[in-house]
Amino acid sequence: GLQVELIDPGEGTLPAAGAPDDSRAGATTADATAASAANAGLAPLGATEIPALSREETERDLLAGAAETRQRAKPYIGPRPAITTRRGWGADERLREKNFAYTKKVKAAFVHHTASGNNYTCSQAPSLIRGFYRYHVVSLGWRDIGYNFLIDKCGRIYEGRAGGVAKAVLGAHTLGFNSNSMGIAVIGSYGSKKPSSSAVKAVSRLTAWKLGLHGMNPKGKTYLTSAGGNLYRKGKKVRLNVISGHRDGFNTACPGGKLYSKLGTARSTAARYQGR
Repeated sequence: GLQVELIDPGEGTLPAAGAPDDSRAGATTADATAASAANAGLAPLGATEIPALSREETERDLLAGAAETRQRAKPYIGPRPAITTRRGWGADERLREKNFAYTKKVKAAFVHHTASGNNYTCSQAPSLIRGFYRYHVVSLGWRDIGYNFLIDKCGRIYEGRAGGVAKAVLGAHTLGFNSNSMGIAVIGSYGSKKPSSSAVKAVSRLTAWKLGLHGMNPKGKTYLTSAGGNLYRKGKKVRLNVISGHRDGFNTACPGGKLYSKLGTARSTAARYQGR
């Protein structure tokens, strides 16, 4: 199950869940506004979806941001995919810790499965995500849902941990390698069942965009320093694929053999989306 998929030490304590609604009504509004405002510039406040952009629009956005830093070279970045926001999947913003936590950049993406079964309909995905969120926060005591993004079998992409989809939000997904990386979970179990082509394509689209914001080549390799886990000692510099599976950084079966074997396809497709 999930408890072996995700371990996240030092996530701090959380307010008790289930405080009466009326006592925290003001906080609820403020917390929901803060989660939505973290995506300012990408979608209006309270939006349930961040809309997709064309490749040209995505490049223009990135170049506008790069103007101040004089990085005018043509960026390798894929078109921004549509992303369902936390509001879109019905996150109860009272559960998580108030503050957002960030890392320096996103040098790698770790792909996971949720090990939660495949017999869901895509309209049930939001309720599944609410369940993962509650489990991570209430049962495990983490600050928020561990994954930065989730993807359902129809290829829909969902915002995971709050703090802004375009920002380097610190996740809790790969013990030892949560810094300078992001975690993407495909909803389902992929040990013996193949992931849908829609889900694999969504992994490619999401990584082409998000890794492109940080100048990373999805077909490339990068170095991350282990913070300590069951595979690499603390302080060890580890050479990893820019798109890796959870098992590359932690001794686990995640993301399942059938999804893991599709990561090569995801890497080359993502690079193609970036125009490489």
